[in-house]
Amino acid sequence: MDTLAIVILNYNGQPFLAKFLPTVLANTDGHPVYVADGASTDESVSFVRANFPEVRLIELPYNDGYAGGYNMALERVRTQYGGATYYVLPNSDIEVTPGWLSPVLTLLKNNPKIAACQPKIRSYDQRELLEHAGAAGGFVDWLGYIFCRGRVFATFETDHGQYDDSRQVFWATGACLFMRADVFHQTGGFDSSFFAHMEEIDWCWRIQRLGYEVWACGQSTVFHVGGGTLHKSNPKKTYLNYRNSLFMLYKNWPADGWLWPKILLRLVLDGLSSLLFLKVGEWSDVGAILQAHFAFYKRLPILHQERKRLQQQQTTEVKLFPRSIVWQYFAEGKKTFKEIYGV
Repeated sequence: MDTLAIVILNYNGQPFLAKFLPTVLANTDGHPVYVADGASTDESVSFVRANFPEVRLIELPYNDGYAGGYNMALERVRTQYGGATYYVLPNSDIEVTPGWLSPVLTLLKNNPKIAACQPKIRSYDQRELLEHAGAAGGFVDWLGYIFCRGRVFATFETDHGQYDDSRQVFWATGACLFMRADVFHQTGGFDSSFFAHMEEIDWCWRIQRLGYEVWACGQSTVFHVGGGTLHKSNPKKTYLNYRNSLFMLYKNWPADGWLWPKILLRLVLDGLSSLLFLKVGEWSDVGAILQAHFAFYKRLPILHQERKRLQQQQTTEVKLFPRSIVWQYFAEGKKTFKEIYGV
């Protein structure tokens, strides 16, 4: 069994593989690299075969997004290649840096309770800024809104070392997610119904309910392009983010008697957020939010069964950030993590 498997999921990302895979291969510290291809229709598979014979290529039968794709790929790593103690899942549009693996692996080895971890994520195009997809580790407020150390809504901090520490967080980004392999398989992996977006936050929430911890490691840094598979302007991205947020919250919100009042409040706030899209004439995004809500209603019976199952398995109470990030950011003008969280 390998100590670490570096597994890159790809779908029609041949340009990113050409640009970033050489840097990954130059910084493996001897660990194997896998490219799991989700039935790409471009030249990805032939390109990897011709140019990177050292890469272990996994050809998946179809594109099942990030969640289902990685579920299939990591099962193949486990059953066909002998598995690994740890996985790291860098997006195909991630530029790694020398020494990016060692600090995170040391953290995982020294604390067996840590089941998920991320490096610091900086922007590939604006290299001094912390990046949207995870920055220096994420949190969730009591209404289910996510924010990060170094990125709150549209405010991105310049990285001047303020997040070079390692600390426990609520969620680690799927853009470059380290995980303990046995925990991933024990929990059934990602929820494949998510397809893409929020599945890593859902998984981090679920593993904390089992007593594991999620950390961010500030001694490791990678750079992320972002939007490599689905651009932020695509209404499908809006649909997946709104729908999957509701899926995740219904499944995981604490059994405190306030589930439906919070769900209803989120639905109202989602509706209000659509006014921002209307303001700039992005009608397709408004339609995507409506579609996301109807998809949530349709899946409620399945989500209810999943919620009951997770409650039966839970061993540890998971605490959310107790204040509203929306109120603090927009009403109180608090734009940085330190202003909001206090540390």
